[in-house]
Amino acid sequence: MRRMRSVGLITEYNPFHNGHLYHLQKSLKVTASEAAVAVMSGHFLQRGEPALLDKWRRAEMALRAGVNLVVELPLPWACNSAPQFADGALRSLVHIDVDTLCFGSEAGDLEPLQKCADLLDCHREKIEKETRQRLRKGKSYPAARAEIVAELSNDATLSPILTEPNNILGIEYLRAIKKNDTTITPHTIRRSGAGYHDLDTVGVIASATGIRHKLNAGEPVGTFVPESALPLLQEGLAGGLTPDDDILFRLMVQALQRIDQLGAIYQYAESDGIGKRFYQALQVAGNLEGLMVESKSKQLTRTRIQRLMMYALLDLDAGLMSEFLDCGPLYLHVLGHDKAGEGVLAGCRKSSDIPLVGNYSRIRNVLTRYYGRSTEKSRLAHAMLALELRATRTYGLLMKCWPGGNRNLDFFREVIRMD
Repeated sequence: MRRMRSVGLITEYNPFHNGHLYHLQKSLKVTASEAAVAVMSGHFLQRGEPALLDKWRRAEMALRAGVNLVVELPLPWACNSAPQFADGALRSLVHIDVDTLCFGSEAGDLEPLQKCADLLDCHREKIEKETRQRLRKGKSYPAARAEIVAELSNDATLSPILTEPNNILGIEYLRAIKKNDTTITPHTIRRSGAGYHDLDTVGVIASATGIRHKLNAGEPVGTFVPESALPLLQEGLAGGLTPDDDILFRLMVQALQRIDQLGAIYQYAESDGIGKRFYQALQVAGNLEGLMVESKSKQLTRTRIQRLMMYALLDLDAGLMSEFLDCGPLYLHVLGHDKAGEGVLAGCRKSSDIPLVGNYSRIRNVLTRYYGRSTEKSRLAHAMLALELRATRTYGLLMKCWPGGNRNLDFFREVIRMD
């Protein structure tokens, strides 16, 4: 079988919208690719939030719009800082043997992004040390790092690049390509229309943040979502298949009350007494937003606060997370594909050095057969699976209206196959 030329897209699709469609179509064109492979976050996202819709519904929205293959980015990387998010996504694309990576950025040009990536690599220890010093003086992490890079480079134009969210991710993708010594070729396209955090719209383009804001306000969003994907969004919203902030708040209160156990949670030991800060915030906060506000500090961004809360909710053990991040994904969950995506899978299954899993009915046997019964990799692969299953069950608990059935949905949902 002839190998198909493919482009990798690193995504969340929360939800899939016209800006994502533009990115997909432009990526296929500028890379001359025959298939688009999306590595997509599952139920919990990079900014420490539950996704608007479950991973299968979001994957199907993408497939209907023209993505050919969607695989899940495992939770240890999906709900993490930009460097870890980028590293896990890049490693996943390596396992699928894509030729290129195309990402959106505010810069729209690889050269300044590569300059920033090289500076961050060459001066890593100095930047980390000086960033910590500036954090103690009240600077936010992005602002501190941007200042230091501008000083090291004597180039004032680099500083604003490091304050834009898609630029930051793009820089980390470039660093991950170098770190993993891969032959994947990077491309970037300028982000079209509304910015990452913008609530305003530009023509038929709105950011995912803007779309969620409109949905919360009860405003229509059909103009900003591809016609092929819109029914899935509407059905999910009408059925109450979305997370509820009040439920999330109650579960978060329960998780954060365990102040004596939080020290073992991922990133808590190095987060300036965050467990105690959360515990104190619980005594006065009346809702999720109040908990965020009461927990905030100058040194910790809102996104970092959200992720730390989510780590407690999902009971992410610090030692185990460290092992996961070192070894990389040990299997990939295939959420859906069309015929072209099936061709990509057929071409990479023999060359991939980790299992690509669709149906979960025999996943434990697959992992044991692949890694052995009593090996370290087998232990970690099964622990990674247990974490994913826990995330899916937790996401089910957050839904406004649970449709019924077994909450271990990973075992009951088939791979989405499009004609």
